[in-house]
Amino acid sequence: MNKLQLNLISSWFDGYVEPFLATDEEGAKNIQLKIKHTRKVCEAMALLSSGENLSENESHIASAVALLHDVGRFSQYKRWRTFRDNESDNHARLAIDVIREERVLAGLDAPEQLLIEEAVRFHNLLEPPANIKSPTRRFINLIRDADKLDIWRIFVELLAQPPEERATAATLGLPDIPEMVSGACVAALNSGTVVRLNTTNCFNDFKLLQISWVYDLTSVTARRLLLESGYIPELAATLPERPDIREGVAKALISLSA
Repeated sequence: MNKLQLNLISSWFDGYVEPFLATDEEGAKNIQLKIKHTRKVCEAMALLSSGENLSENESHIASAVALLHDVGRFSQYKRWRTFRDNESDNHARLAIDVIREERVLAGLDAPEQLLIEEAVRFHNLLEPPANIKSPTRRFINLIRDADKLDIWRIFVELLAQPPEERATAATLGLPDIPEMVSGACVAALNSGTVVRLNTTNCFNDFKLLQISWVYDLTSVTARRLLLESGYIPELAATLPERPDIREGVAKALISLSA
């Protein structure tokens, strides 16, 4: 894959997402959130590609994956007014539909098309399928890391905003009750495992889920970037002051330096 091919995909993306902004104020805010997210994931992917010593061709493929990983979000929100897959449809599957219907990858070699599609298809699973081999697994891991790095940014910025100014779909409709937290989510964090979305009952649970993502990072570069960002302590500062939560957060931070 060359730079010209990547530029064509980028131009297609700009044209594709623009019409989705023609909606009401709340909808436009949520669509803009995903456009900015895509741009920031591309920036994170560039840092990962450099830090993990990808070749020029591999870096272009990784950038294309970053551009396309959430392209299903726009039709998802337009149809269902939510970013919750369990209340609409799997946004990764929707992305594959868009990529194929729009023939976004038509100019690429078949193996490169497959790499990009498979990375997009599996980027949002709790765990990638065990039978996926390299080089596909490498690109799945890269997009999962890049995606998380920017989602942390989104939520740190979101928490700094007054609740009435937040993009509503970003919080998945979970109730924001200051002292509420689910024991199952705290227990998962303390055990060093990723909190499952189906165990979250409130916004604080979702923060614990995001902190637990440190256990799913796959690259040294991603762990370094996360430590440098300070996102985990910032998220933790908005949680209830409890010893079990402090312990879980401390374990997560230690794991990043291991």
